[in-house]
Amino acid sequence: MTTVVFDLGGVVVQWDPVPAIAAVVGHERAQHFVHGGEFDFAGWNHQQDAGRTFAEAEQVATASHPHFAEEIAAYRPNFALSLRGLVPGTDGLVRELHERGTRLVALTNWPAETFHHALELYPDVFARFDDIVVSGVEGIAKPDPAIFRVLETRLGHPLDGIVYVDDAVANVEAARAAGLDALQFTSAEALRDDLTRRGLLG
Repeated sequence: MTTVVFDLGGVVVQWDPVPAIAAVVGHERAQHFVHGGEFDFAGWNHQQDAGRTFAEAEQVATASHPHFAEEIAAYRPNFALSLRGLVPGTDGLVRELHERGTRLVALTNWPAETFHHALELYPDVFARFDDIVVSGVEGIAKPDPAIFRVLETRLGHPLDGIVYVDDAVANVEAARAAGLDALQFTSAEALRDDLTRRGLLG
């Protein structure tokens, strides 16, 4: 059986942390917190992707940036608001691949404590996946090579030549180093072309 592995955030599901935080502090403050450069939101969030609990993360961040205490506390309870719908067109590709008998697996950088929101909001999409490797559950996040060894174990066979789709360059490069046929996602239309060239779609 042919297998295709998908990243989720930015490929299948649209994610933007600003609306979740803005629900408490307003858009301007949330935008500054996430993108203003004073607080390394991406780096902070990546540690939750790699298994750190939100309780610890919030404690550490509040201690180092007490003036952002409200912003830090707002994110977790409002996380569902960060999920902004499905990436246009990708859900259709997932459906077509599934209907053709392709085994679909996801490999996602996502905190263990918040992944249930995605399953609850988009059950029809995730029902088509045979397995989902969640970094926060495994305690390892892309682009760490170790997470691809976890993927290989879960798949039950070598990664060589398996198509993998991710929007982040670093993750694509790490996936290629692990033996995957990694594609950088830019749009569903471009991905359809890539999958068609590989004989995975008609």
